[in-house]
Amino acid sequence: MPAHNEAGVIRDVISRIPPSVEAMSVVTIVVDDGSTDDTPEIARQTGAIVIKHVTNLGVGAATITGLRFAQHLEADVVVTMDADGQHDPEEIQALVHCLLEGPFDVVIGSRLLSPAGMPLTRFTANLLLNLVTFVVYRKIVSDSQSGFKAFSREALKRMNLNASGYEICSEIIGELYRNELRYKSLPVKALYTEYSRAKGQHFLNGINLILGMLTRLMRRV
Repeated sequence: MPAHNEAGVIRDVISRIPPSVEAMSVVTIVVDDGSTDDTPEIARQTGAIVIKHVTNLGVGAATITGLRFAQHLEADVVVTMDADGQHDPEEIQALVHCLLEGPFDVVIGSRLLSPAGMPLTRFTANLLLNLVTFVVYRKIVSDSQSGFKAFSREALKRMNLNASGYEICSEIIGELYRNELRYKSLPVKALYTEYSRAKGQHFLNGINLILGMLTRLMRRV
């Protein structure tokens, strides 16, 4: 769980993460990405392992740090989710069950497959970013920007991730296809509160994401 200045909600998010899923013990890992508030302290108090970036490196860098630490722990399944309360921890069970029963290498929680309550601006922006992901990687999924995913141990071993910003989600899509990994998009319900809307991707973040992906495309050309 990458986190940057989430002191107002992170206790509630962590406390709703189930202690076990599919007979596997759950270890909560929070990567504090240079927060200036009490995010790391609250996360520790609520039972999470906290890894701290001294400065804000970006959600991509924080996600990669968390994935690598989970691999160090030899986790069989790794789930990524946002720290702002947008994702419902109770749906972790559904993602992991789908991953194991498929069997799949990656399961992506798709907000666009269950868009009720999703702000029109968010819905439209995600469709645009799906298109940009397709332009860059020539592959498309229903929700390319979802941060709510379940990975098998083998999938993480095969992925080569290095994006530091929001383009991490599109990079993961590219890695799915590059490595011919089996995946499924599973409908999830995003919880849009006033807080999560304010903490989500802003217009400038979206522009930076698009520029980052197009830069990757130009490098390959």
